[in-house]
Amino acid sequence: MSNETTQHSGAWVTFTYASFAGATAMVALGILFMPVDIWLKGYFAMGVVMLVQSCVTLTKTVRDVHEAKRMVNRIEDARTERLLMSVGKD
Repeated sequence: MSNETTQHSGAWVTFTYASFAGATAMVALGILFMPVDIWLKGYFAMGVVMLVQSCVTLTKTVRDVHEAKRMVNRIEDARTERLLMSVGKD
């Protein structure tokens, strides 16, 4: 069994932060300069904030479920390997 963890490059991490900042700025400017009343701009801004929060929560949940399945599979693999080793000794 290998304990490989993939690390992202610094360039990729910088790109993701820059993409998020750019998208946030564009949406904020779009809402700010939209020709509607202030209460409608606030409604859109709250919607965007909730959408971003929901995306982060969903991403974390999907990752946690995936990591949990990997751990269960590792435990099952270790049990199977131990069983095969004990059968091979007899």
